[in-house]
Amino acid sequence: MQGIGMNDQPLVSVVIATYNMGQYLPEAIDSVLAQRWENLEVIVVDDGSTDDTPEQMKRFEHHGRVRYLPTENRGQPKAKNRGLKEANGDFIAFCDADDIWHPEKLNVQMPLFEDQDTGVVYSEVSYIDQNGITVDKPQPYQRYSGKVTNQLIIKNFVPFGTAVIRRECLKRNGYFDENLPMGIDWDLWLRYSVDWSFQYTPEKTYVYRVWPGQMSSNYRGRYDNAFVILEKFIKDNPKKVPDYLISRAWADMYVSRGYTIACHEKTLREPILDITRGIKCDFGYFVAWRYLLKVLLRRI
Repeated sequence: MQGIGMNDQPLVSVVIATYNMGQYLPEAIDSVLAQRWENLEVIVVDDGSTDDTPEQMKRFEHHGRVRYLPTENRGQPKAKNRGLKEANGDFIAFCDADDIWHPEKLNVQMPLFEDQDTGVVYSEVSYIDQNGITVDKPQPYQRYSGKVTNQLIIKNFVPFGTAVIRRECLKRNGYFDENLPMGIDWDLWLRYSVDWSFQYTPEKTYVYRVWPGQMSSNYRGRYDNAFVILEKFIKDNPKKVPDYLISRAWADMYVSRGYTIACHEKTLREPILDITRGIKCDFGYFVAWRYLLKVLLRRI
């Protein structure tokens, strides 16, 4: 595909899966429709909302580029997959129902699909709070382009809402895993990274709404789920990642979980056990030793 730009616009399908986000959903849809990239469709999958979402969607019922698909409540993975299966575009993007797109998002990202080996293009994010006020938030992860499996197995550095994917990714590598309660994006990116290149652009094309307590809630569940994803990926893709990186991935997982528990709970035994497990996985992982010392000294 040569020179994707304003005069050559393949259809982009934008999937918005929503549940009880009627307060913010219209703003999310409006931000997508405000794109300078005109050839797009918006697919809103309502996962059984009990708030005023149906009423809010009435203002879009005659909009030719917006489709509203109310369903029973079956969870985000199924809702997102419903949207993917309804999509008509050669490219598919995502927007969470309480987030916002920058008007130039697709104009910035779509030209990076010129390389036929590129399956995913993602970008940088900015943050607002529940009232729309800008939040300064440090970016903890380095971003990568190219064949990224070796980096992605350590950390999920792809902000979900920023991603645009090539439709062929779905055909070759599948949809969201509906058996996973969390972490469905990391699982998807890992599978896509086996066959496709990723491209990163540093422009902030996506505005992510941060909620109080969001990052601290259900951290145990998030890590338990991450262990399942990592184990499954390694089992399904033998020899795709060097052994030393697999050891580092397990080490980082144990250390991250242990340190997170230490930050939120008074217990010491569990964090120390997790961090020492990480050290056993990768004795030379300096971060593990540093975190162990911090936990022992309670300098968190």
